[in-house]
Amino acid sequence: MDWDAHSEREEERYADGLARLPADADARQKQLVRVAMAAGGAGLARLMQGRRAEAVGWLARSAERYRESWEGAPTGSWGRLIGAIKARILAGDWEGAVDDARWALEQGPAESDSPIGAYAAVLALLAIAEDERASELAAALGQSDFPQPVAEALNALAGRDRDAYSDALRRVLESFETREAYLEDIPVADTVLVLDALAARRGMAVEPRSSLLPRGS
Repeated sequence: MDWDAHSEREEERYADGLARLPADADARQKQLVRVAMAAGGAGLARLMQGRRAEAVGWLARSAERYRESWEGAPTGSWGRLIGAIKARILAGDWEGAVDDARWALEQGPAESDSPIGAYAAVLALLAIAEDERASELAAALGQSDFPQPVAEALNALAGRDRDAYSDALRRVLESFETREAYLEDIPVADTVLVLDALAARRGMAVEPRSSLLPRGS
């Protein structure tokens, strides 16, 4: 895999997107999402190369742009909260993850009737170690049309059930290994990395191996 090519493409998209950032509020929030995704793609590519310092910088940019894009975003744009929190966790920036998680919860995703909103809330609650509240939401998430292996992994994390978590994480990884398309065309199992980083904070890390994960992750 030519990770340099992947990263350089995303870095160019990020720079070009910022250079053409519109003044119009609606166009601006849409462009900020695009550059956030590009920065996240660059960060993942650098993670796969083991170039962690560069990855951390790009993931920080991604989180910042996702959060910036919230202003003027349509109601229910919960994916931006998820993007910010995931980027901080992938960067290993737990102080930033806690800050973004608290901000995310203030936006009300836990009160929405959207599975994506519930997912954002569960990630945020797990990031700030409010596992009991996370467990309630994760259980409800498992009753929706949300991907079940991810919901089960979140619920197991909140309940500190390592066996259930390990089984669910294996199935999350399988879902990445069997898909044909990836966000930003970056073939990385980012959700697996985020889940296992949360697991590590609870002494439950599985540390799976896959061509879709950095070596030694």
